[in-house]
Amino acid sequence: MLRIRVLMKFTDEPVKRTPVTLYLDTDPQHPIEGATDRGGVATFDIPPASGKIVVNGSTRHHGRLDGDIAIALWSPTDADSVAEYGAPGGGESGSIAYPSMQIRTLEVNGKSVETDSEGYLVNLDDWSEAFVRAQADHENLPLTDETWEVIRFLRDFYETHQIQANVREVIKHFRKIWGPERGSNRYLHTIFPRGGPQKQGNRLAGLLRTKGEH
Repeated sequence: MLRIRVLMKFTDEPVKRTPVTLYLDTDPQHPIEGATDRGGVATFDIPPASGKIVVNGSTRHHGRLDGDIAIALWSPTDADSVAEYGAPGGGESGSIAYPSMQIRTLEVNGKSVETDSEGYLVNLDDWSEAFVRAQADHENLPLTDETWEVIRFLRDFYETHQIQANVREVIKHFRKIWGPERGSNRYLHTIFPRGGPQKQGNRLAGLLRTKGEH
């Protein structure tokens, strides 16, 4: 069960009768629509998943969809959509190309996106959810709720801390929410068989290769 509480910043007043839509990462073409009640709460009877919460047309949350999630707005019509893009791309990332880099192109929604020979983005601003799907398809990697949760965690961690999460931090986070069996280095490597979250995960998350990778 997922309960989304939409409220006003500072006053905590509920935002009533407001459209709330879920876009599950595993099935983004079939959104689940709902609305807040008099208490500002929208309830969805779904199992734990990964995806986006869109309130009144604007993306307000992306990541794990489970339990109680509070979303605070500056105003009932506050628009701050991040669509399918998101940090840490931004407008200042630029290209990471160097003279001897072997570059290949990946077709993403009809657009040619440049990556290096392993699939890391040359221009970090080219990241999108469509890139994740295209690159995962190229690597024959099934995209599940779990893979999306890790990808979003890696991006959110970088946005918050301005450094990429190391293996210990990834394990600590997912052990807390998934339990010790699934939140383990071994299990994370079954999700990302080509180098684990530090390599394949960062690649799909549109981040740089980490120190020690070859």
